Amino acid sequence: MTVSTQGLEIQSSSRALRAGVELFSSMRFSISLLTLICIASALGTVLKQREPFANYVNQFGPFWAEMFGTMSLYNVYSAWWFLLILAFLVLSTSLCIARNTPKIFADLRTLKENIRVQSLKAFGHRFEGALDEAPQEAAQRIGQLLAGGGWKVKLQSRESPQGAGWMVAARAGTANKLGYIAAHSAIVLVCVGGLMDGDLVVRAQMWLGNKTAYAGGGMIADVKSEHRLPESNPTFRGNMLVAENTSSSTAILSQSDGILIQDLPFSIELKKFIVEYYSTGMPKLFASDIVIHDKATGEKKEARVEVNHPANFKGIEIYQSSFDDGGSRVKLRALPMRANAKPFEVEGVIGSSAELTNGEDKLSLEFTGLRLINVENFAAQKEAVDVRKVDLRSALDARLGAGHKTTSTKELRNVGPSVSYKLRDAAGQAREFNNYMLPVDAGDGHLVFLLGMRENPADPFRYLRMPADEDSSYAGFLRLRAALLDAQLRDKAVRLYAGKAVDPKRPDLALQLQGSAARALGLFAGAEKTQGEQVAGLQALSDFMETNVPEAERGRAGEMLVQILNGVLFELEALAREQDGVKPMPGDKLPAFMSQAVLALSDVPLYPAPMALLLKDFTQVQASVFQVARAPGKTIVYLGCTLLIVGIFSMLYVRERRLWVWLTAQDGATLSDPKTQATMALSSNRKTMDVDHEFDLLTRKLLGNEPSTA
Repeated sequence: MTVSTQGLEIQSSSRALRAGVELFSSMRFSISLLTLICIASALGTVLKQREPFANYVNQFGPFWAEMFGTMSLYNVYSAWWFLLILAFLVLSTSLCIARNTPKIFADLRTLKENIRVQSLKAFGHRFEGALDEAPQEAAQRIGQLLAGGGWKVKLQSRESPQGAGWMVAARAGTANKLGYIAAHSAIVLVCVGGLMDGDLVVRAQMWLGNKTAYAGGGMIADVKSEHRLPESNPTFRGNMLVAENTSSSTAILSQSDGILIQDLPFSIELKKFIVEYYSTGMPKLFASDIVIHDKATGEKKEARVEVNHPANFKGIEIYQSSFDDGGSRVKLRALPMRANAKPFEVEGVIGSSAELTNGEDKLSLEFTGLRLINVENFAAQKEAVDVRKVDLRSALDARLGAGHKTTSTKELRNVGPSVSYKLRDAAGQAREFNNYMLPVDAGDGHLVFLLGMRENPADPFRYLRMPADEDSSYAGFLRLRAALLDAQLRDKAVRLYAGKAVDPKRPDLALQLQGSAARALGLFAGAEKTQGEQVAGLQALSDFMETNVPEAERGRAGEMLVQILNGVLFELEALAREQDGVKPMPGDKLPAFMSQAVLALSDVPLYPAPMALLLKDFTQVQASVFQVARAPGKTIVYLGCTLLIVGIFSMLYVRERRLWVWLTAQDGATLSDPKTQATMALSSNRKTMDVDHEFDLLTRKLLGNEPSTA
């Protein structure tokens, strides 16, 4: 029996109805639906699901982001069309099974012993020979041998045009047909289990139970009942965040237009969160020691939840999903990045916000994250940067890259805690910042403070490298920055530089050098306009040369200008320390500090905020993110997977074989000298070399002769 790919044929006068039912219940329709499911699943795998809509706008643009949202590609597995295809696949496959199963079982019960003797000669595997025994004795012997070899056997005595005789019909490998039923039943079970554990039940409650998604803010306890699912909800999957030494009894179910609150019959108290890291900074273990409090009985159950080791309580699985900040308290110190900004300190809790005032500008400070472990790649650079070799045009792009940007071999190092925050202006435009608490060896042997910034969440952070002084502090750089903005100190530094660089007997050269040095330092500080714009740093020097120096002389003039700038900044740094009563920087550390300071001073005017907030102190509070799920379909899916394995194995590796042996008395045979003519044929659902070998073995075993295939 061959499994039919056609659908059900019903008796109806409507041709369209007959064709529709036949198509819907056919195997080709099921395969088409399965193909659509595979394509949709591939889209759901490639495209990140349930991300904030702003992330999709940044990635695809407004038009395509809106288009993909209309097609529900951001939540493929709960989209109405995906569930509809899944439901049709279940129904269509079920009809295929219902149509073919009776035929398969009917075929399993028959051994086709009524086959015509003449038909045996048409088989590819056939043999004819003679036996020295009566037909009945030969039939019983052959039947016993086949039965002992695992074949299902039936003997039939009958008359034929060739005379009276015995037909031995046998069959083996019936599991091949049962594999069809198992594999197709597995598809149904897996889909049914997926529908049970998916969003279908939740959506049904929203449609029939007047439940709506909640899109507002505030306390979870204040959310109204129309946004809550009952404890008796038969299936759900949600997330809950629990900070250390706190408890929670509600889970959050994310929806496309908001959230639903799932009330649990118990509360989870997080006693301690444990996390261990690899040398790369990736977590290798995070676990939660919890106490489960039963609301109904007051029972307490202690448990540890690890990745791939969930806890179970009242049929609800508690998985370790991830971890987050549980409301750590941080103290930040604001470093001025503008002339009119003043240093101050601000405290807050991760996840909260505060209002800042900068003159007439009002900024909203949002505390977004605290990380204690930060492993970065930094290259070992033997030589300090020589500012005389700086490419004035590309210096900014080269130095404002990622924090680990380098052309040397990378190495992994933990650079300590960092804090991230957002500054949002009155128009609602926000920039994200990520600053490290401790100075970092950027590869040249000198420590720098890394101040990161990005405009969009999809962009990498760009880092300003602020050099640390001999005390591993940022005070030396801020002192130099303030001196650079002081016109009187700039003039004094220029005079000191010119007096040391020129022979006192040549006052005319000293005046010329003072003019050049004052122009270079003024351009670098942003005190002069170039091309009608207020530009500072190395870019200002580059613009000045493009306007005032012939192209053929720019290389030599640029090198000389940067050399003058370098010397004046050395004098300015010494004056700033003298003015504040600070000892001069040791000579072995001063060159490296100044090399990095020149680049950092050039980058500071590009910093998009009036201040940079550095982490001064913190009190960490860990939080664990759990996924809680009631999944009754899980057992059904496991059963379906088992059947799928059994079914595919049976269909691929089990061969269905049928064997017939026709035995009839030869002409001239007597009771004292019995002679039997034997005709044997074998059929299989797959033609392989194993079938040839098996037929040869059966021929020798049953008929006792070497095979002689006709």
